[in-house]
Amino acid sequence: MTGAQRRLRWLMLGPALAFVGLMIVFPLVYTLYLSFTDAFGAVNAEAGFAGLRNYADALGDGRRFWPAFWRTVVFTVGAVAVEAVLGLALAMLLRKAFRGVRWVRTVLIVPLLTAPVAIGVLWLLILDPTNGVANHLLTAIGLPRQAFLGSVSGSLPTLMAIDVWQWTPMMAILLLAGLSTLPTEPEEAALVDGASAWQRFRHVVLPMLLPALTAAVLLRTVDALKTFDLIYATKGAGGGSAFEAETLNVLAYGLTFDYQEYALASAVLVLFTVVIVGVVLVVRRRPGREAV
Repeated sequence: MTGAQRRLRWLMLGPALAFVGLMIVFPLVYTLYLSFTDAFGAVNAEAGFAGLRNYADALGDGRRFWPAFWRTVVFTVGAVAVEAVLGLALAMLLRKAFRGVRWVRTVLIVPLLTAPVAIGVLWLLILDPTNGVANHLLTAIGLPRQAFLGSVSGSLPTLMAIDVWQWTPMMAILLLAGLSTLPTEPEEAALVDGASAWQRFRHVVLPMLLPALTAAVLLRTVDALKTFDLIYATKGAGGGSAFEAETLNVLAYGLTFDYQEYALASAVLVLFTVVIVGVVLVVRRRPGREAV
């Protein structure tokens, strides 16, 4: 590559690199800076150096931070695990052509076309304890009414179920794309050898699909960790009156906009970023990481 070609390459990459630096690197660096200050009340107010005090306050907060942390873990692991299983099952069903398969695939993507806030409002109406369709259906078949999102203990499982409803189709589409790239010869050879459908799936299809499955789970896990719109739209500030659905994202939002504790909120966000990076590194170390 000549010198002129190198200069042209950097000239073409320059705008993209500048955009990344402005929109991604600067907010991260500024958040990290705020986390070491005592910023409070206004972002542009004078802030002194506070060292690791905000991190100590966050990690020592057993009332809000750690419950929010474990809710984030439970929500993410539970929702993604169910989405992976259901998505894989749907992908296997849609793998073979059948009459109306195009319509089924089209219907599958409908939840993905709707904004999370709209999804939250829709389910808030469906699951309303008094006038919601869900309770009318339950009483129609002789079952007791449920509080759903109005329950302290039932809010998080209900939110996980809504997340599964919305994002399982995406998992299915990603895995269906992975299935379409697999060679057919190994499965055909197993069929000739007399392997059952389960044996072909377990010992032939699944090992070949593992890189695509790992990539899909990683993408969905990172996205689930950042869930905010759905929780805020259905439970409001703090994730409910008893913080029953408060995750790290919701906690950081509340500290910022409700309490103006910018320094503490920044520390929470930095810790949250560390969690996300840790999850990515752990998943990438699993088998199939070459596809991620």
